[in-house]
Amino acid sequence: MKNIQITNTEVLSDNWYFLRRYTYRFQQNGKWVEQQREAYDRGNGAVILLYNRERGSVILTRQFRLPTYVNGNASGMLIEACAGLLDKDNPEVAIRRETEEETGYKVGTVEKVFEAYMSPGSVTEILYFFIAAYTPMMKVNAGGGLEHEEENIEVLELPFARAWEMMESGEIRDGKTIMLLQYVRIKGYI
Repeated sequence: MKNIQITNTEVLSDNWYFLRRYTYRFQQNGKWVEQQREAYDRGNGAVILLYNRERGSVILTRQFRLPTYVNGNASGMLIEACAGLLDKDNPEVAIRRETEEETGYKVGTVEKVFEAYMSPGSVTEILYFFIAAYTPMMKVNAGGGLEHEEENIEVLELPFARAWEMMESGEIRDGKTIMLLQYVRIKGYI
């Protein structure tokens, strides 16, 4: 944009992903104003909710999430829809890979339903949201994630009604999962 100029970018950390401090100028009421902000860049990601209309069920995962632990989640365990980083793949390829690695299901058709910035005040990530129908015949392995990525994921097949109750009670507190549970309910997929 003509009314925004990034004047300096400084890498504060590249330990896991990139934390950068940006100095930028923007026009406000006809005058140039300078500000600094930090942004965490871990790449873009994708998330999927597997659903089975006939069984009235969904596939979710449970795993330890350190950031939730240090911010009040006593066990650090979080129930989530399957998700992962794109790792330079297109979103559909990435979500198919993550689905098989994490849940053990090799899905057929996946449907992209929307994309969103999840924490735009501090994180650059765009998250691509998908849904897909699953059947027991699609289970090709146990799932659980990849050991070399230090993943230890429990696969949960839950009645949709139970997942909805868990969302309402606060047992499911992951934003992307809540968005997908609401989407499939509003659109009548389950």
